[in-house]
Amino acid sequence: MKRILTVVGTRPEAIKMAPLIKRLQADPEFSVVVCSTGQHREMINQVFRLFSIVPDIDLTLMQPDQQLSDLTARILTGIEGVIVSERPDRVLVHGDTTTTMAATLSAFYRKVPVGHVEAGLRTGNIYAPWPEEVNRRVTDAIADRLYAPTQTARENLLREGAVDSTIHVTGNTIIDALLDVICGPLEQPPIQRDLIGRFPFLQSERKTILVTCHRRESYGEGFRDVRAALVALAKRRDVQIVFPVHRNPNVLSMFQTLSTHPNVQLIDPLDYLDFVFMLSKCHLVLTDSGGIQEEAPSLGKPVLVMRAVTERPEAVLAGTVKLVGTDTKKIVGAASELLDNESVYQAMCTKLNPYGDGHACERIVASLR
Repeated sequence: MKRILTVVGTRPEAIKMAPLIKRLQADPEFSVVVCSTGQHREMINQVFRLFSIVPDIDLTLMQPDQQLSDLTARILTGIEGVIVSERPDRVLVHGDTTTTMAATLSAFYRKVPVGHVEAGLRTGNIYAPWPEEVNRRVTDAIADRLYAPTQTARENLLREGAVDSTIHVTGNTIIDALLDVICGPLEQPPIQRDLIGRFPFLQSERKTILVTCHRRESYGEGFRDVRAALVALAKRRDVQIVFPVHRNPNVLSMFQTLSTHPNVQLIDPLDYLDFVFMLSKCHLVLTDSGGIQEEAPSLGKPVLVMRAVTERPEAVLAGTVKLVGTDTKKIVGAASELLDNESVYQAMCTKLNPYGDGHACERIVASLR
């Protein structure tokens, strides 16, 4: 049996790695060790419960108001200890977080090969998204199995000198996770009734705008401009805004004033099941998140990305996503067009999802064999 150490630290990582972990655990050729660094402790445990995953190791490294350099150092030493004790044949990491980059370095120092799920995403700007762009580049420079979600990601890797035979275009595992939830828990009537009861504020006669906003590069002026856009949109009688607010104090302090607006619902961060339910009920999405750019098209939901650049240009080219930055006028203008112009709305929500068919995990498992 091949011993695979999977390392996750944040909620998005857990969501995207969960279906891969489950498929590896079901394959008799693999012995799987699941390690959580605890970078997003409470939120990551919610995902594990949904997918019935119990971490073998929980490093509980999260600290209040932690600095990136301190977190990186703790993950480096923590994962090194895990590698020494577990003796894996390979380490699997996902995406662009501090956990991903530091775990990859730890594996490199112990000469353990690394597989990078969701490799090759690039903006070309090391400060946007920050620090994720550099985290990806470092991880891709070390990994010998590069699981690129799209052909564009593959071409990025080839331009940087990656060996063609190390790159595997798989699709994105987030689509696997999304379909697992839609075709699993969300099909069960008791769960549907429970979810409807948990969000009594949803009004079918209003168009719901689902908002997520938390990126470091938008702290300060960017957040203020986003807040002004939400205030403007909330004045519409045909709209309700649902905003699961990230627990980061910089985010909370900026957006908590929106709670006084009757058409804005500020809620706690959502479990993944709740999030998929909310995504299925919304009319459009305003976000600075990466993963939602991949998920929403599968449910036919237009996405306005509140970032200057995206490492996911495929959705922009496909027409399912539009970049609006944090400029108040651009956000309000683009959202209003989608709310008022049905032909523009339909043009964005009927495109094919460029990020996969729900079989990415099967391709990765086949490669690992």
